[in-house]
Amino acid sequence: MALIFVVLIGLISIITTLLMVLFSGKMIAYTDASGQLLPGSLSEKSWVSINGVEMGMIIKSRDIKKPVLLFVHGGPGMPEYWLNASHPSRLDELFTVVWWDQRGAGLSYSATTPVDTLTTEQLVADTISVTQYLRQRFRQDKIYLMAHSFGTYIAIQAAAQAPALYHAYIGVAQSVNLELSEELAYAWMLDFYADDQKNSDQLKKAPYGTAGYERIRDRVMHEAGIGTTHTMYSVFTGIFLAVIKHREYLLKEKIQIWQGLTFSKNSQLNKEFRQANLSDLISRLEIPVIFLSGAYDYTVNHHLSEIYLEELQAPEKYFYLFEDSAHSPIFEEPEAVLQVLGALLS
Repeated sequence: MALIFVVLIGLISIITTLLMVLFSGKMIAYTDASGQLLPGSLSEKSWVSINGVEMGMIIKSRDIKKPVLLFVHGGPGMPEYWLNASHPSRLDELFTVVWWDQRGAGLSYSATTPVDTLTTEQLVADTISVTQYLRQRFRQDKIYLMAHSFGTYIAIQAAAQAPALYHAYIGVAQSVNLELSEELAYAWMLDFYADDQKNSDQLKKAPYGTAGYERIRDRVMHEAGIGTTHTMYSVFTGIFLAVIKHREYLLKEKIQIWQGLTFSKNSQLNKEFRQANLSDLISRLEIPVIFLSGAYDYTVNHHLSEIYLEELQAPEKYFYLFEDSAHSPIFEEPEAVLQVLGALLS
């Protein structure tokens, strides 16, 4: 009996320690080889009032004198800092990286935020306001603007409206025409699953545009290697568990990620995004433009991104296709991406 009691106490202690680690929410600082805080570094979770809403952001920098990069996440409503733990982007080797959670998303989620403020116009204005805050805080006249997936729909409009604020625009999985991209993905999967009777039958019974397709979409795309990353075959383990295990989020902040995702998906913003065609909205940028796409990306069709860049007018423009990536080359092939971005800074 005494042995069982000792084992039970040991298990409770292990579980308690594990929960404290998983749900502490404490930011992990940059340290040198001796474990001392790296001088000039910054590892911060903070909230700032932006256009009447408290918005959260995580700022990571090995040296705050480095150029500031504002990252505009996808979704709508899905922050991506959590993915940086399992798939380090290493962007902080070149930049002071600001992982901003957009209005209604993640750290910025609040049940008091009016859903009718989630519009394209408002998020573009928020992006510009966050930029102004960062320029003042870090005393840099211009910053780099990077966006991913849905975020590219917002950020490229901000870059078009306020080019004087930015050194360059970097679109990762640049969205152009979501409806056409989704139709192409569905057709691609019908071919990919031709010899898989179960998934083939499910896709045929629930074609693109139906509620049934929306229920199976994420699963079949990830199993086909065209989802978040080329090797993330499970949404549950690759996304849900990754968020749960992330050490720098409090439990309530992890819950907020899912609350914000639902909140944003049910907004006017999502409707506007799904119906938009950026070819009709933005035909010119006054700053250098870089598109980073994955060869396996059919979440946002990389062919459409490349065609759009050919049509887009800009003082400089570059398209890079990463052969081992799907939807997230900055997380899948960070070394190759850093080479591209390093050349941009030089």
